[in-house]
Amino acid sequence: MGDQGLGRPAAEPGAHDAHDLGPQLQPALLSACGGCLCDVRWFRTDWQRGGAATGYGRFSENGASRDVVIKLPVGPRELRVLTRLSACAAPTPRVVREGQELGGYDLGWVVMERLPGAPLSAALHHDVFDHLAQAAARFYASAAEVMPLEPAKERYEWPALLERSREALRTNQSVPHAAQWAAAVKQTQHKLPTLLKIWNARAINTWCHGDLHPGNCMERPAGSAWGEAGCVLLDFAEVHPGHWVEDAVYLERICWGRPKVLGDTKPVSLIAQARRAIGLDTSDDYGSLANVRRILMAATTPAFLGTEGHPAYLNAALEMLERLLPGVKT
Repeated sequence: MGDQGLGRPAAEPGAHDAHDLGPQLQPALLSACGGCLCDVRWFRTDWQRGGAATGYGRFSENGASRDVVIKLPVGPRELRVLTRLSACAAPTPRVVREGQELGGYDLGWVVMERLPGAPLSAALHHDVFDHLAQAAARFYASAAEVMPLEPAKERYEWPALLERSREALRTNQSVPHAAQWAAAVKQTQHKLPTLLKIWNARAINTWCHGDLHPGNCMERPAGSAWGEAGCVLLDFAEVHPGHWVEDAVYLERICWGRPKVLGDTKPVSLIAQARRAIGLDTSDDYGSLANVRRILMAATTPAFLGTEGHPAYLNAALEMLERLLPGVKT
């Protein structure tokens, strides 16, 4: 969930204690749901920031009562993605109520399907990545139907991030293989014009999920009142126009430091296969694009030592760089 301003800084609900946000706005939420929502229980999760609130509840309508999840605030893009895709056969939670205002505040909120069980990250194996790839492909197809693509904006300032990597290596001498890292990052900077020429020429061919990993995917069981059984993607705060390889390399990258998790599974190939299986295009040189993306992501790893500084991950990123960089001809 993204951090979303409430529109009235002088009197933000929950400004002093994020735990208060849900309970403060609960009367307005119940009213907005027309008496259909009850048994609301608010909780906090480790990934929530700022004044975000999440709750469970029961939603009763037309004689049916179902378990739901409540999220607020929800950013404008995430809310738009959720509501549009919920109305079609997309692998997303079904939305029963949503709005952009609550209790007099400019604040996005949503009441949606609660999925049973745990995310797919609870037990990783090949089938998990296969199911995730199929869900991603169906997400791409559904998004293309209901959301016209917008021009893509580069989400990363690669020259600045590479310079941050070099600075981090200069100031953190304890980084394993620091000299090799410094040489690899310098070589990436030298080859950056070539890398960006290839990357910036990529086709903008999909709405990328932006945070595709097994922790953002759950199973809807057979016989669910919400819809067809299968994988359901979660968390659409990072959805953006781009090339599907961005999602595929991101999924691969989070396992760089844990090679046994992936084994011989290749996320880029899996998603390509899943796209082809439902008639989506994979005719470009996505393999070369994936290598460019791997280089860029690997070379900027030292810029994020606080979150990506685990030795196993650093070593895997360095190995990736030293393997792929020689193939880039300037």
